[in-house]
Amino acid sequence: MEPVDVRLREEILKFDVNSYISGVKRKDLLFRFLGALAVFFVITFLFAVAIDLLIDGWSKITDPKFYTSFPSRKAERAGILSAWVGTIYVMGGAIFWSILLGIPAGIYLEEYGSKGKIARIIEANIANLAAVPSIVYGLLALGIFVYRLGFSESILTAGLTLGLLMLPVVVVATRESIRRIPRSIREAAYALGATRWETLFHHILPYSSGGILTGVIIAASRAVGETAPLITIGALTYIAFLPPAPWEDFIGMLKSPFTVLPIQMFNWVSRPQAEFHTNAAATGFVLLVVALIMNSVAFYLRYKIRRRYVW
Repeated sequence: MEPVDVRLREEILKFDVNSYISGVKRKDLLFRFLGALAVFFVITFLFAVAIDLLIDGWSKITDPKFYTSFPSRKAERAGILSAWVGTIYVMGGAIFWSILLGIPAGIYLEEYGSKGKIARIIEANIANLAAVPSIVYGLLALGIFVYRLGFSESILTAGLTLGLLMLPVVVVATRESIRRIPRSIREAAYALGATRWETLFHHILPYSSGGILTGVIIAASRAVGETAPLITIGALTYIAFLPPAPWEDFIGMLKSPFTVLPIQMFNWVSRPQAEFHTNAAATGFVLLVVALIMNSVAFYLRYKIRRRYVW
């Protein structure tokens, strides 16, 4: 039998290095082409939707009265005043509840919770909650907040509902952002005499705040376009008044009925008149711009905070 090193040398001599390298380059080029093609299709689809909404709703988008008028049975008089004000109130509540519950939960699970089997089960279930259809959250809110707790069809109920919808994304984003912090930063803080809470408050949270804020804003940009859970809890499709200002009657504002931009858009799309479809297109463009602005703010904050904290 031939020695192993002799056979190995023969196999190496048979191996065509140039062909292998050219094959790897072709695969790399093909992958880059397919990736660029996928990005092109995504961007083309986004611009196609935006341009279509812009063209269809241009007459209303450029009309200031559209933003300062209440909904009306006459399309030429209808506006989105109550819808965008309601959207601000509802999303303010949703962001508040998701931060209040999601960030502490993520901190506890990552920093203080055990790392055993139960922790892995909890982590898997939280990740799975992000894939639950939004209408399930609406049914949950209908049974608990509306019927059991008696919050009725109010801004408070809507904020809690969308806050629950955002919760899994905020928890996962918090955990991942904290997990990114190098172990050496914790060890350096402990070596200087800092407690676990001081290390968390003065080092871990500031360094991970960019990722946490990005997760919150991206979750909010998803929730701002939700319709199914809000319709499930009884959101109105026609409101010709505004909720009380929070600095005048905070409790009254929380108890007030509401509508939001997606529901107003849904209401107009369901009308047979073409004029209402123009209003719906304008509302859709406004909603798309709001979502793009929120995502842009998220990326900007992450960029600025990462530049500020370098390790």
